[in-house]
Amino acid sequence: MFRLTGIWKHLKGDKVIWIVTLIMLVFSLVTVYSFVPVLVRTEGGTPMKYLMKHFVYVVIGLFAMYWIHKQNPNNISRFSKVIFYLAIALLIFTFFFGVRVNDASRWIRIPVISLTFQTSDFAKLALVIYVSRLLVKKKDLLHNWKEGFMPIALAILIIVGLIVKDNFSTAALLIAITAVMLFIGKVPFKMLAGFGGIIIGAFLLVVLAHKTFPDANILNRWDTWEKRILNQRADDSEKLVIDNIQSMNAELAIHNGGILGQGPGKGRLKLYTAEAYADFFYASFVEEFGLFGGVILVFVYLILLFRIIRIGLKSERLFETYLALGIGLIIMTQVTVNMFVCTGLFPVTGQNMPILSLGGSALVMVCVSLGVIQSIARDQNGERVVEIGEEIENE
Repeated sequence: MFRLTGIWKHLKGDKVIWIVTLIMLVFSLVTVYSFVPVLVRTEGGTPMKYLMKHFVYVVIGLFAMYWIHKQNPNNISRFSKVIFYLAIALLIFTFFFGVRVNDASRWIRIPVISLTFQTSDFAKLALVIYVSRLLVKKKDLLHNWKEGFMPIALAILIIVGLIVKDNFSTAALLIAITAVMLFIGKVPFKMLAGFGGIIIGAFLLVVLAHKTFPDANILNRWDTWEKRILNQRADDSEKLVIDNIQSMNAELAIHNGGILGQGPGKGRLKLYTAEAYADFFYASFVEEFGLFGGVILVFVYLILLFRIIRIGLKSERLFETYLALGIGLIIMTQVTVNMFVCTGLFPVTGQNMPILSLGGSALVMVCVSLGVIQSIARDQNGERVVEIGEEIENE
């Protein structure tokens, strides 16, 4: 008890977020070990191998969250442009030199330790930070298209444009998240509508070019996107023809779970569902822990969202408010899409379950994001020592 009390003294900020995060990270060790048999069958190895790999990411994520939560949140605003440019550089590097899987170049391999990092995970947070900064910096010019809105719109277009070719779902969600942030930031509706029209028009032109010149392979994953959309609209017999039965397996897993579930490690559909440990996590979870467990999981994420929003609204600095709301949107859109895909309400996408899915850059970046939130909360609670001569931004 004394040791736990001693450790607890070092965890500042929102205690509820710390408790929820730590419990979910520990619980993720159970779910990862249980849900990876399909990965063992396809990639080889043992469940323990993937569990240890996940544990490494959990440790990295916790360390990152702890280190960031001790930092001055003003520094995040101050270095927002550097973070944004770094994200662009990483996305460009990934485009040319990234690890390719299923015709998509989304990852870069970290030398020596052989771990992979999905750069779009970093880019999402970087864009939210940069947009939050610009909304504050140009708050009196948002009615002006050229001086106020265009710099924000251009930042969004650059990041989304670099992501969309290999990861359409992430790009689409990022547009939705930033659109909500712009609306909250009081950007005039006519500008939001115009910006939306530009994005849709540009995308349709690219699709038209891809269809007109198929040999150019402008959108190398277009066939995959098209198949997933058609699968969503098809009936059960047509889904088999389209050769995309993983969504059906996910729905069957939820049905098989019933009210109380089959029990930890006893799920059967996870053996035949690709990405049962990530993109179809919620289906595997409900099969083993039942509808009751699924509802509790939703409730836990809602608690996390409520605490994040509470911290954002409590802040006296607009940047911190926008940033907290943006981070909350990133986490909850991933949760919602994962659940909707598993229940057949959305086409199949590549969005995993934050904190709980098999570890990787997504897990680390969620922990980094929560570390940012805790940094803001720590500052609000007066738990950070302000050094002599340190500047405090009011916005």
